Amino acid sequence: MEPPLTSSSTASSPPSRLRADRVSPGPSVNLHVTKSRVAYPVPTVWFAALAALSGLAFFAWSGRSWAALVVVEVGLLCVLLIDTLVCVAPRRIEVLRDVPQTVTMGEQVTLHWQVDNGSRRLARVTVTDALWPSLQADRRRVSASLHSGGRLKAQTHLRPTRRGIFPLQDVTVRVEGPLRMVSRQASRGVPGVLQVMPAYPSREEVQRRMRVPRVLEVGSRSIRTSGGGKEFDQLRDFRPDDEFRRIDWAATVRLQRPIVKQYRTERNQNVVVLLDNGRVMAGTVGGVPRVEHGMDAVLAMVHAATRVGDRVGMVAFDRQVRSVLVPAAGKGQLGRAAAAMFMLEPDYSESAYRDAFNFAAAKFRRRSLYIVITDLVEAAVEQALLPALPILTRRHLVVIAAVQDPAVQAWAAGGAHEWAGDAFREAAAVNQLHQRSRAVARLRAAGATVIDAAPGRLAMELVDAYLEIKASGRL
Repeated sequence: MEPPLTSSSTASSPPSRLRADRVSPGPSVNLHVTKSRVAYPVPTVWFAALAALSGLAFFAWSGRSWAALVVVEVGLLCVLLIDTLVCVAPRRIEVLRDVPQTVTMGEQVTLHWQVDNGSRRLARVTVTDALWPSLQADRRRVSASLHSGGRLKAQTHLRPTRRGIFPLQDVTVRVEGPLRMVSRQASRGVPGVLQVMPAYPSREEVQRRMRVPRVLEVGSRSIRTSGGGKEFDQLRDFRPDDEFRRIDWAATVRLQRPIVKQYRTERNQNVVVLLDNGRVMAGTVGGVPRVEHGMDAVLAMVHAATRVGDRVGMVAFDRQVRSVLVPAAGKGQLGRAAAAMFMLEPDYSESAYRDAFNFAAAKFRRRSLYIVITDLVEAAVEQALLPALPILTRRHLVVIAAVQDPAVQAWAAGGAHEWAGDAFREAAAVNQLHQRSRAVARLRAAGATVIDAAPGRLAMELVDAYLEIKASGRL
């Protein structure tokens, strides 16, 4: 069901005119239309019906007189001309569009239209908005009869399916004449921009994970860069998920209940996520591009690391570095990470791991946890990723993360084969899984931690690995 339309025939003061270059950044864009283009008449269905009936009458009763035909045609043209002259000009119809300036891909937002009749006559108005198909609007057209000074308020829901910047410009205003024989139509620009940020489907799960008291203490060992050591914070009651080696036995005996030592969290440690935007990330898993799974993982890591108190940054790369987010702490880093990725489109070339790693290592010299989100294609791992890995492993901790393809695993599981092609597909899937396993083994032998997660689990497995590294004091 479409959202209801509301209109009013009472006169109201016209909205103030706004210019696109003077609108300050904010949660929504509310812009007045620019000057209308030339309006032109459009015959309606009613005129077509009248013309058809007139033609039938001419052939039935006129005896096919040419004079009668001329009279019929002149009469139709007069009706058309009168209705066009009396019809309200589209330039007298004011249109406003109000939409949030920034939305998240896949989430529903509401776009509002406001249509005002600035003429002195009744206007039957239809407004059509040229919204991008990927915005998945419920509708793009609204219609109403507006008395002089009347106002129409309507809305539609958007659910964007693509990231990026979407200019919102043209609307088409069509006004039907009082005789309904003709409409006057004109297009005009209603400037606006909609920015669609990457989806973050793991948000709720990350929030639940970070609310667990034990998780908030993760990273509580205060490990210095060299020499080691730990900084005591306080004693507290034992919890079921605490390690027994953290029990303070003297305090337990004194207070007659289990007491554990809690250590102060080491904050401001560096986490840098390297997001591969190359050819291997262009394929889809579960109908979602691999790079979108990677962006979800990036946002989850930024969310978790800033919540713990660490500094987290990001480098997106393919054959060259595409986007850089300098490591920082604080809640605002999550929005900055989304803004750094929303314009990325996979590049169908081989990723330059060596160049990206050299760039990151030179720019962020502090010891860091590096998380490389890519795919584990054996050829790419052997020829490009493994030779470049020592650039990071010499000084930093490295985690390699990728998304498994459940379809390949299902094919490899086999079953009854009705056709020879099924057997070939199973053999190819088994071979691909073996290649993937060899790539994982080589990366682990090179000193990296490898996470090969199922779709929808990459973000949380990365967060768990990060929290475990913090708890162990390895960073």
